[in-house]
Amino acid sequence: MKQEEVVSTLTKGGVVAVIRAKSAPQAVKLGQAAARGGIAGLEIAFTTPQAEEAIHQLFEAEDGSYLVGAGTVLDEETARLAIDSGAHFIVSPSFDAGVASYCASRGVPYIPGCLTPTEVREAMKSGVPLIKIFPGSLTGPSYLKALHGPFPEAKFMPSGGVSVDNVGEWVKAGAVAVSAGGSLTAPGERGDYEGVTKIASEMVAAFRAAKANR
Repeated sequence: MKQEEVVSTLTKGGVVAVIRAKSAPQAVKLGQAAARGGIAGLEIAFTTPQAEEAIHQLFEAEDGSYLVGAGTVLDEETARLAIDSGAHFIVSPSFDAGVASYCASRGVPYIPGCLTPTEVREAMKSGVPLIKIFPGSLTGPSYLKALHGPFPEAKFMPSGGVSVDNVGEWVKAGAVAVSAGGSLTAPGERGDYEGVTKIASEMVAAFRAAKANR
């Protein structure tokens, strides 16, 4: 799948689920529950033990309704492991030129975490197609709106502090997608995977409604 197609799928779906689990099997269950709720992107964090196994299982089970990717990728070796396991996109909490270059060589979108204008500019110079504003909980939608002033062509996806209640505010501020972790997957920590699906469905609906009214 081409980079443009991956980014289009993520931004059209609007919500990326950040999956941090205690085991690969739990990560798969959380990912499946989020996908049932209409989530387009499943970001399996490499803080999860054997994250590559979860990525591979979700990749093998893809039915066209979602794409699996990898998160918390801090170096080229982890990026290689993730891509070889089936990851369609790579996400980092910060920008790394080496990871950006490696992902470009593999034709896989790299989505780095940035906060300051300097970091945003460095990421854009590397050609990344989508920038994660992280941590979003420290900035809020008004900060994202302000970034769009000097960087009108940038595509931003806030991560951290995103919930069903504020998705609309992020979209109104210019987000092309949002990334949600704990606020989305919390029910799964107690085995309530239906709860994850419910929140996922509500978050996707909130994104679509906000985008339609923007």
